[in-house]
Amino acid sequence: MMSRRLSEAEGYALLEKYGIRVPKYKIAGDRGEAGQIATEIGFPVVMKIVSTDIIHKSDAGGVRTGIADIREAEEAYDAIVASVRSAHPGAAVEGVIVEEHLPPGREFIVGGTTDPAFGRVLAFGSGGVLVELLDDTIFTVLPADEEEIRGMVRRIRGYPLIRGYRNLPPLDEEALIQTLRAAAALFENEEISEFDINPLILYPDGLCAVDARFVAARPQQPRPPERPPFRFPEITSVAVIGASADPTKVGYSVLRNLLSFNGAVYPVNPKRGRILGLQAYPSVLSIGSAIDCAVIAVPAPIVPAVLEECGRAGIGFAVIVSAGFRESGADGEKLEAEVLEVAHRHGIRILGPNCLGIMLPGHRINATFDTITPLKGHIGFLSQSGAVITTAVDWAAGTGIGFSAVVSVGNSSDLGFADLLPAVADVPGTRAVILYIEEIRDGERFLAAAREIGWRVPVIAVKSGVSERGKQAAASHTGSLAGSAAIYAAAFEGAGIIGAGSMEEAFQIGELLASEGYPAGERAVVVSGAGGYAVLASDYAEKYGVSLIPLPEGMRADLDLVLPPIWNHANPMDIIGDGGAGRYARVFDILIDRQDEWDVAFVVTVPSALLNPVELAHEIVRFSGKTGKMIVSCMLGGESMAAAVKILKARAIPNFPEIEDAFRAVGHALAAKEHRHSGAGDEGR
Repeated sequence: MMSRRLSEAEGYALLEKYGIRVPKYKIAGDRGEAGQIATEIGFPVVMKIVSTDIIHKSDAGGVRTGIADIREAEEAYDAIVASVRSAHPGAAVEGVIVEEHLPPGREFIVGGTTDPAFGRVLAFGSGGVLVELLDDTIFTVLPADEEEIRGMVRRIRGYPLIRGYRNLPPLDEEALIQTLRAAAALFENEEISEFDINPLILYPDGLCAVDARFVAARPQQPRPPERPPFRFPEITSVAVIGASADPTKVGYSVLRNLLSFNGAVYPVNPKRGRILGLQAYPSVLSIGSAIDCAVIAVPAPIVPAVLEECGRAGIGFAVIVSAGFRESGADGEKLEAEVLEVAHRHGIRILGPNCLGIMLPGHRINATFDTITPLKGHIGFLSQSGAVITTAVDWAAGTGIGFSAVVSVGNSSDLGFADLLPAVADVPGTRAVILYIEEIRDGERFLAAAREIGWRVPVIAVKSGVSERGKQAAASHTGSLAGSAAIYAAAFEGAGIIGAGSMEEAFQIGELLASEGYPAGERAVVVSGAGGYAVLASDYAEKYGVSLIPLPEGMRADLDLVLPPIWNHANPMDIIGDGGAGRYARVFDILIDRQDEWDVAFVVTVPSALLNPVELAHEIVRFSGKTGKMIVSCMLGGESMAAAVKILKARAIPNFPEIEDAFRAVGHALAAKEHRHSGAGDEGR
C-alpha cells in the first residue's frame, strides 16, 4: 500500500486503543457544527485544521486556542479555513477538530521512525514548537524493555524538570514511562512507519497527548532466508584464480603476499605454466587437491563461471576481490545477483565482491593486494573500505599494533557485518574488534551478533557518513530529528558497541581493552610525577566520567612513608618528579598490596633528567603483572620515551601519548561496562 498520513482523529483513536490519554475531541464540518461541538465539550476549547497535507498547522494559521464561547468557535472555524486555504491553496481540508483545552504543563515529544538499517526506532525528548531548536532527544532501537525506556527519560537534558527543579514540583515520571511503553507497543504492532506525539503534556499527576501525527507503513520487504552461522574455515590451502606474473595486476599482488603462507598455494591461470616459482593450473578443477579457500581476481563478467567451477571443485569459501558489481550500477547489480545465485546453489560463502581480501596474521595468511602484511596481535578489524584498511595496517605496523584478523567486507553480497563479526571474534587471539562502517544492511542481525559477543570481546565502531544530510525529509518532527548519526549511536549503545569518533580513537580504545579487558569497577587512581598533568587528569576525569576516588586513609598513610612530605596527599597523586623510577615502584607496591581499593590506575610521566623511562616501563610491566586491574600508561613525550614505549608494546600494554586520549578511552570502556551490567539492550530483547 502507499504511505499516507492519518488524520488527527485517526491518530487519537489509535492512541486511545493503547491506553494513552488524549483530549476530548470531535471534528466539525462547518461553522455551526464547530459551535455546537465546542459547547458539548465545554469551554475553553482548541480548534485545529484537519488536513493530512499540512504538517506544521500553526505556521499555516490552522490553530486557534483559548476559545471561550460559541461565537468565538464559529468565527475561529471560518478564520482557520480561510488562513489554510490562503497558505496552502491545494491542501485537502477535511474539517476542523474541536478539542478540550488543557491546562499548561511541561511539553515533551514521543515519536518513532523506521530506519532502513535497524527498523523501528523510538524517540523521546523535550517537545513543543521548539523541538528541533532544543535538540534534546534520545533514541532507542526497538524492542526496548522498561529499564531502557526509563534510561531514555533520565538521559535528556530536560530531566531535572521531570524530577522537580528548584521550587517546581516533580512531574509524573511513572505515567510518562508507561506511556512510552505503550507508544513502543503501538509502533511495534501497528502498520505505522513514522509518528510523533508533540506535545505530550506532563503534569504532577498524569499526562495527555495533545497533537499526534502518524504515517501509515509501506509494506516491508521480505527478509532474506536465514543461512547457517559463518566461521572462517581452517585454511591449509588457497587457490588464487587470476594469478599473474605482471606486477601491475591484482592477481600478482595477492599471490606474492601468499608466498609466506605455510600451507599450499595454487595459482590458477590458463595461460601460464608457472607463476612466481609455483606450478600454475588452468582451472581449479585441474588442481586435484582439496581447496579450503579461493581468492578470485578475474574480470567481473567471468566471476560467475569461475565460481561455478569452485562449486564443482567443492570449495566452500571464496574471497572475490574483483570489482565491477553493485557499486558500478544496474548491470553490475545484476551480475552480483548472478554470483550470489551460483554461491547459494553450491553452498559457497562469499567475502566481497569488490573487497581488498582477508588477512589472518596468526596463520601467515595475507590474501589481499595490500603491500603491507600486519603484525600478529589481538585486534580484529572489519572494514567496508579497503583504503581505510591499507592506511590502518600501515600505521599500525609503525606503532607496533598487531591484528588477529583483518577483513574487508566489500559489497557484502553474502557475508556482512552480522556474519563476520562473530567469525572474527572467534579467531584465536582476538580480544577486541574494531569496525569501520559506512552502511549496515541487516541491522537486526548485526545488533544481535554484537550483543552476543560483546560480553567476551569488546566491539568498537567508527561510523562514517553521519552528516546532517543523513536526516530524512520531515514527515513529522521525529523524522526531522532522526539523523543517521543519532540512530546509529542509539543502536550502538543498545548493543554495547563503543562508538569512536575517529580511527585513531578506535584503535586507542581497542588496544586498551585488548590488553586490559573491561575494568572491574569505576574507582580510579592517578600516579603522576608532574603536577600540571595531575591537575589535567582531574579535568579529563570529570569530562569523560572517570571516578577519581578519595585516597583511603590506610593507603594515604602508607604513601606518606615512601613519598616526600610535600606530595599533595590527594588523588590524582602528585608524587613529585625527583624520585626516578624507584619512587614510582614504591607507589606501585602499595597499590599492589591494596588492589582491592581501586580498579583503574593511570600512570602519567614526562621526560626528566632524573627519570630513566626504560626502568619505569619495566616497573609498569611488573605493576600490570601483579594486579588484575586496568593499568593505563601515559608516558608523554617523544624520542626520549620511544624505547620505553616499545617495552610496553612488547608486553601488550598500550601507551597513550596524550593524557586526554587515555581518559576518553577509559570513559568509553566504563560506559560500555555499565551499560552491559545494567542489562539495558540485552535482557528482554
